[in-house]
Amino acid sequence: MNSRRQFLSTSAAAAVAVALNETVNAAVSNATADIPIVDTHQHLWDLSQVQPPWLSGAPKILSQTYGLAEYAKATEGLNVVQAVYMEVDVAPEDQVKEADTLIEICRSKKGPTVAAVISGRPGQETFAPYIRRYAKDKEIKGVRQVLHAETAEKAMCLKPQFVASIKLLGELGLSFDLCMRAGELSDGLALAKQCPGTRFIVDHCGNADPSVFLKNSPAGDKPAHDPQKWRDDIKALADQENVICKISGIIARAPKGVAFVESLAPIVNHCLDSFGADRVVFGGDWPVCLLGGSYKDWVTTLRQIISSRPIADQKKLLHENARKFYGLS
Repeated sequence: MNSRRQFLSTSAAAAVAVALNETVNAAVSNATADIPIVDTHQHLWDLSQVQPPWLSGAPKILSQTYGLAEYAKATEGLNVVQAVYMEVDVAPEDQVKEADTLIEICRSKKGPTVAAVISGRPGQETFAPYIRRYAKDKEIKGVRQVLHAETAEKAMCLKPQFVASIKLLGELGLSFDLCMRAGELSDGLALAKQCPGTRFIVDHCGNADPSVFLKNSPAGDKPAHDPQKWRDDIKALADQENVICKISGIIARAPKGVAFVESLAPIVNHCLDSFGADRVVFGGDWPVCLLGGSYKDWVTTLRQIISSRPIADQKKLLHENARKFYGLS
């Protein structure tokens, strides 16, 4: 009889514990879902106005116009309150058009886009007058050049002209996004060390390939990079006070047939743990993210991955850090 009472008592306690745990998890989930989002990596392109060269060989899903209306539909119900436009690697002759168009979009207040990171070619002598032209515009927050597209020369970003241009960005109060292959992050580290007065953002978690972190990588896949070198390089970049990390992009390369949380969590968690709660920002990477999943897929996955972290840290990642870093009002 005592054993029966003990069993019932234990079972009841277990049931209460399970119910309590489910209640807590639900509360955490709801709290996470209520956190507003500042998207620091929003792409827009109107193919009737510009034709980014890289789109000529891109998958069909990207070969169409993506504007504010499409962005609103993609982010519906996800509490995206502000967005920072990210340049789309337009041809050099279209850089001014891109910058002027984005300033107009930001000032129109017709969507969540309030600021922009524009295209530039820091390796050219014409960069200084170009960027000085836009430094006075409060909507312009920084510059990016997609470095992994430059295959002709190794470590182009470490050439004297390039370094001088990146130092100028710091003097003007502008940032530079590091968009490079995972195996080239050491070049970004060297650049950041040479330009301590400039703020850097590591795009897309250092472009890590989710497949290389799986215990059972999909058959036939050849590792795109050394996972341990990526881990070491991310930690080394995190050691630089002038560098932050953008949690973005990786869903575009998510392996088929594997749950997003399983394949993306190792990358997200390593970046969050390395950079800390105060030096990470969220990026949607829409519409490029569509190569692997929808905007909602990415947001939902990330919210699941970070759900066990303190709510205060989640808020920093999803919007507080971005507002502070880019000076958004």
